[in-house]
Amino acid sequence: MRQSYTAVVERNTEWSGPFSTEPYEAAWASEAVFFVRVLHASAHARPFTLRVQISPDGMHWVDEGSTFTLTPSSELAFCRVAHFGGWLRLVGETPRGESLRVLTYLSLKS
Repeated sequence: MRQSYTAVVERNTEWSGPFSTEPYEAAWASEAVFFVRVLHASAHARPFTLRVQISPDGMHWVDEGSTFTLTPSSELAFCRVAHFGGWLRLVGETPRGESLRVLTYLSLKS
């Protein structure tokens, strides 16, 4: 039987300028899906790119290669990831002068 778990890694968090989500240890899982739900966006917020990063120890990070666009006017965006090793997080940078309030989920499955 497969196992699954969904973690809320960012709750009602404001993203403004460069940011990274809380790292999450997921070595037991074989696949992951990041979901980002936009709760509030500044007026005229523009789309921007989020990158998935991986780490062997939760301290030293490298881009995994997966990216996705977060469009503030849409309510939910996602990205699937596999073959990621031990730790996962998202990084990005909002356009200058813009901010978002988000919920970020990480759904894991073995």
